[in-house]
Amino acid sequence: MKNIPEIKLGIVAVSRDCFPVELSRKRKLRVVEECLNRDIPITEIKTIVENEKDSLKAIKEAQQENVNALVIFLGNFGPEGPTTLLAQKFEGPVMFAAAAEETGKDLVGGRGDAFCGMLNTSYNAGLRHLLPYIPEYPVGTAAEIAEMIHDFLPAARIVGGIKKLKIFTFGPRPQDFLACNAPIKPLYDIGVEIMENSELDLYDAFKAVENDSGIKAVAQDMATELGKGNTYPGLLEKLAQYEVALVKWMEENLGASEYGIFANKCWPAFENYFGFVPCYINSRLASRGIPVACEVDIYGALSEYMVLCATELPPTLLDINNTVPADMFIGAKNKTGDYKLSDLFMGFHCGNTPSSCLKDPAMKYQLIMNRLLESGKKPDITRGTLEGQIRPGEITLFRLQSTAGANLCAYAAEGEVLDIPPRSFGSIGVFAVKEMGRFYRHVLIEKRFPHHTAVAFKHTGKTLFSALRMLGVNDISHNQPRAMLYQNENPFS
Repeated sequence: MKNIPEIKLGIVAVSRDCFPVELSRKRKLRVVEECLNRDIPITEIKTIVENEKDSLKAIKEAQQENVNALVIFLGNFGPEGPTTLLAQKFEGPVMFAAAAEETGKDLVGGRGDAFCGMLNTSYNAGLRHLLPYIPEYPVGTAAEIAEMIHDFLPAARIVGGIKKLKIFTFGPRPQDFLACNAPIKPLYDIGVEIMENSELDLYDAFKAVENDSGIKAVAQDMATELGKGNTYPGLLEKLAQYEVALVKWMEENLGASEYGIFANKCWPAFENYFGFVPCYINSRLASRGIPVACEVDIYGALSEYMVLCATELPPTLLDINNTVPADMFIGAKNKTGDYKLSDLFMGFHCGNTPSSCLKDPAMKYQLIMNRLLESGKKPDITRGTLEGQIRPGEITLFRLQSTAGANLCAYAAEGEVLDIPPRSFGSIGVFAVKEMGRFYRHVLIEKRFPHHTAVAFKHTGKTLFSALRMLGVNDISHNQPRAMLYQNENPFS
């Protein structure tokens, strides 16, 4: 299921009427050529924007080409009014970039002054309350601009996806997990739709597909995926029924939205009525590009979706859970490199991580819920987790969250999963992030982030940061090096 946007990039050049229009045209064509050399599909908008009517003409041309993300290229100084009007009226993510001068041999007739023009464009973008993508250094040669466009693509996918996203929730947020309960008003501000439903709605949807012809095929697909980890084969059809119910609900309730994700209550009443834990289904849907956050974590689901759009890889949602014991750290010195013990922690959840992200995944039961709901006896209604060691490799921790005062804030921290057996249960791994101890204290605790973090299985902090800025989020934290103190960090510690 394609649950993220397919971005079709367009590029339009702008030209100030007292500069040679041919300069913008030729420079744009070189950028297009460089993009195609790098396998970056891009559509040339042939209209050169010199005035407001040109802006409207360029937008119409982009619509005809099904362009849904636009690179506005200042081939020369550019007319800031028509340029920013173009950005304002285009319905999709927009990037601004400007041409560097090519040679000292042609700085009279061939000088474009786009370096200067970007300043005026920025000022006018502010007047129109625009939030375009502006690269860190937005002026360059054709090859450099092509590289900037490459970086714009995943950020555009995030923003484009959010603007057409609906989050389905089932059940109220659990009292004991109030940290996942945050005001949802800011989500409407960035374009997200939310459809809140009761657990009875979910149970009703589950019962309604009891005899669905697709259940057996889904159960067979599960058996194939699990392989030797298929420890409860008799449970698969019931789990398949739940998966069919969620997918059908999404298809029937997207309405005006194009993409959907879930934030569902998963305990304690769930198990008594459904007869299983939903963790494995959450993992399967995440693999298909439909994140399902547990414990009705709306912002966790959105964070997973943003990670999915950034990387086009399955995400997961984990607890920033427990410390790594010192004896484990000492015993794994050949795996920990120059990390400190306080740089390490264990990322864990019951069993919701996609099988592709785990070593030797197997279906098991939720030990913690078994203690609560079945008094530690032989598991029945607590079966249905997907457990295993999280595969080693690059990761990015990420979360977008609302404060109690309904202001958006976020963090991103790049690190890795180490190939150290976690010696515990669940979907779990030993994570390493430089200066994690300080990040934990001065970002996660200081800014009151909840325990859930979205995990990208790739370094993608740059993309996430850019997308957040395009969404108007300015409070963005990261793990700072030792020499850089956090705002409230004790300088004498």
